[in-house]
Amino acid sequence: MAAAAEDEQPVPGGGGGASSSWDKDLAEALDEGGCDLETLRNIIQGRCIPADQRAKVWKISLNVAGKVGSLGSWDGSLDLPEQTFIQEDCQRLIDRLSMPDEEKEQLLSDIESVITFYCKSRNVTYTQSLGWTDLLKPLVPLRMSRNDLYNCFYAIMNKYIPRDFVPRGRPFHLFRLLLQYHEPELCSFLDTKKITPDSYAISWGASLFAGCCTGDVAQLMWDVYLQQADPFLIFFLMLVILVNAKEIALSQEGECKEELIRSLENVPCNLETEDVEDLYSLALYYHARTPASFRKDNQNLFGSNLLGLRDDEMDLSQALCLPVSVSEILQANQPQGDGVRFFVVDCRPAEQYNAGHLSTAFHLDSDLMLQNPAEFALSVKSLLEAQKQSIESGSVASGEHLCFMGSGREEEDMYMNMVLAHFLQKNKEYVSIARGGFMALQQHLVDINVDGPENGYGHWIVSTSGSRGSISSSADGESPNGSGDGRGVKSLVNKMTFALKSKSVNVKEKVISFIENTSAPVERMTFHLPWPEKVNLDWHVSSSDRVGKPYRGVKPVFSIGDEEEYDTDEIDSSSMSDDDRKEMVNIQTWLNKPDIKHHFPCNEVKETGHMFPSHLMVTASHMYCLREIPSRKGFAYIQSRQALTSMVKITSKKKHPELITFKFGNSNVSPVEILAVERYLIPNAGDATKAIKQQIMKVLDALES
Repeated sequence: MAAAAEDEQPVPGGGGGASSSWDKDLAEALDEGGCDLETLRNIIQGRCIPADQRAKVWKISLNVAGKVGSLGSWDGSLDLPEQTFIQEDCQRLIDRLSMPDEEKEQLLSDIESVITFYCKSRNVTYTQSLGWTDLLKPLVPLRMSRNDLYNCFYAIMNKYIPRDFVPRGRPFHLFRLLLQYHEPELCSFLDTKKITPDSYAISWGASLFAGCCTGDVAQLMWDVYLQQADPFLIFFLMLVILVNAKEIALSQEGECKEELIRSLENVPCNLETEDVEDLYSLALYYHARTPASFRKDNQNLFGSNLLGLRDDEMDLSQALCLPVSVSEILQANQPQGDGVRFFVVDCRPAEQYNAGHLSTAFHLDSDLMLQNPAEFALSVKSLLEAQKQSIESGSVASGEHLCFMGSGREEEDMYMNMVLAHFLQKNKEYVSIARGGFMALQQHLVDINVDGPENGYGHWIVSTSGSRGSISSSADGESPNGSGDGRGVKSLVNKMTFALKSKSVNVKEKVISFIENTSAPVERMTFHLPWPEKVNLDWHVSSSDRVGKPYRGVKPVFSIGDEEEYDTDEIDSSSMSDDDRKEMVNIQTWLNKPDIKHHFPCNEVKETGHMFPSHLMVTASHMYCLREIPSRKGFAYIQSRQALTSMVKITSKKKHPELITFKFGNSNVSPVEILAVERYLIPNAGDATKAIKQQIMKVLDALES
C-alpha cells in the first residue's frame, strides 16, 4: 500500500529534508501578519511544526486569526440545566493536564465558558456523549486566549465534524459504503456480526481522533489535518485505521460482538508519532481511488451550507453500494479524464439495451440470473475478461472500477440489484451503481447539450436496433445483446469508433438527439431538443449587437414565482464558453464601470451544495456573475454572462426565500425551452429580483419600440 501511494502529493507532517532557515521563515511570516494557509504550506512543506508556533499556525489554518468572535458579548452566565455535567467533564480534562494549579483554574473557567456559550448560541443540549472535551484536548495546551479557544473550537465543529454524527447517523452509513467499496470482505464480516461503524468509530470522528490517541499523536495528526483543510479526510483516516485492523478483526471471528467492538474502538490508541506520515499517505491513496461523487454528493454533511437543510436526500442506509453520478461516469471515461475510471455494466434487458445505451457500456442481462443461470455465469466470466483486456489495451471503455447501470425504475431494477448483490458476495472491490440509471443519463445528456451537437456529446448514446443511430452487429462481430464472448474489449472499441464515425444525414441536418420517452419500454429511439440548423441563442449577444432583433414582436415568457419550488434535476450550469469562464477581472474595476446599474453580493449555489462567494452585476442588457478567487483578494472569474432577454423565470424556495433561481431559455418555441439554471443565495433577495425585473421590462419596452 505504501509503495502504491508514492505518486501522491507530499504529506504535511512528514519528516522531509529540512532547510536550516525554514523555521525562521515561518516565524517571520507569522510575526509579520497577513499570512494565509497557502503561504504556510509553502514554508512548512511537510515538516513538523515547532511547538511554539503551533497555536498561530492552527489559527491561520482555521481562518480565525485576529477574529474577535461573539464570545466577548456574552454575559458569562453558567446556568444551563446540564451545567453540572459540563463542569464534571471539564474538570476531568483539566485533571489530566500537567501544569501549575493557578493555570488549571483559569483553563477550567475558559473551557467551561467555551462549551456553555456554544450550547447557548447554537441551541444545543449538552450531553457527555458528545465528546467535546476530547475535541478541546489538543487545543488546551496551546494556552490560547478564551476568545481564540472558542473561535478554534467553533471552526472545527463547523468545518470538520460531520452533521448527524450520532448513532445511526448518515455519516456512518456513508462510511460503511466507503468500506464496502475498498474492503468488501471486511465489510461483509462486520455486517455478519451486526457491527455498524457507529458502534466503534463514533469517538474517532467526534474528536478527530483526539479522544483515542496520545496528546503528541493527536497534535501531530491535527497539524496535518488542518493544513490539508479537507473535511472528508476523516472518512479516509477511519478507513485506513480499520483496514489496518482487518487481520485482527477476522482472527476474532469466535469472539462475542461486544469484545470485537472494544477491540476495534481501541485500534487508534496504538498509533505513535512515526505512524502519522504513513497514515496520511494511505488516506490519500484511498482518496485518489474513490469516486468523486462520494464527496460531491455529500457536501451538506459539513459546514453551515444552506442546501444541507434539504430533507430529500437519498437514504444511504438502504443503498446497496456506493452511488456514482452519471456526470462523473462520462467525465472519468473521456480520453483526457483522470482519477477513477469506470467499466460500465448495463444490466437492462436486451431490448432496452439494443434500443439505446452508453457507447462504452458492457451488456449483462440481469434477467439471465434467474432465467438461465448457466448463461449468466458465462456472461459474468466474459465481463471480467473484457474488463481485464480493456485495461491492458488502454481502451476508453476501460476501468478498474465496476459501475452497474439499470433503467432507473425501481421495479425494473430489481434483478440488477440481485446482480449487484452477487458481485458483493464475491467480495469484489470497487463496485458502484449509476445513480438514477439510464434515465438519469438521458436527462443529463439533454441538459449538457444546450449548445447543440458541436460539443461532442453526440457519440455517448448509440443504438444496436432501429434505423436511427443503429450500429450493425456484424460491424464488430458481436452478438446483438452486446454481451460478447470474450472479445468484448475489441467490440467495445469498434462500437465506439463506429459510433463516432456514423454521423448520419439526420444528425447533420438537424442535431444530436436523445431518448425522451423514458417512462415507456424502450423499443426505439425518440428524440428531444430538435435544434434547427440556425439557432439564434441570445445569451452571447454583446451590447453592440442590438439584442432586440431575434425577438422582434415576440415577448419572452417571464414570470416571478416567489412561492415556487425549483426542480433540482434541471440544468445547473451557465452557458459560458471555456475562455469566458477563465477570464479574471478586478471586482472594484467592474463596480466602477459606468454601465453597471446594479450590484448584489451573493453566494453562487451549485446543485452539489457548494457555495461560492460571488457578485451579481446587472447592465442594461445582461446579468453577470463574478465568482471571487480565494487566493487573490479583490479579483474574480467571470462565471456567467446571461442576456436579460433570455431570462424566462425567477423563482424562490418557500422555506428559504433568499435562495433565488434564475432560469434562462429560448422563448421562440413552445413550450419554452429551459437552457440554463443558476441559483444564488442573495441577502437582499427581494431588492435584487425587483431591480432585475425592472431592468428586463426596460429592455422589452425598448425592443417593442
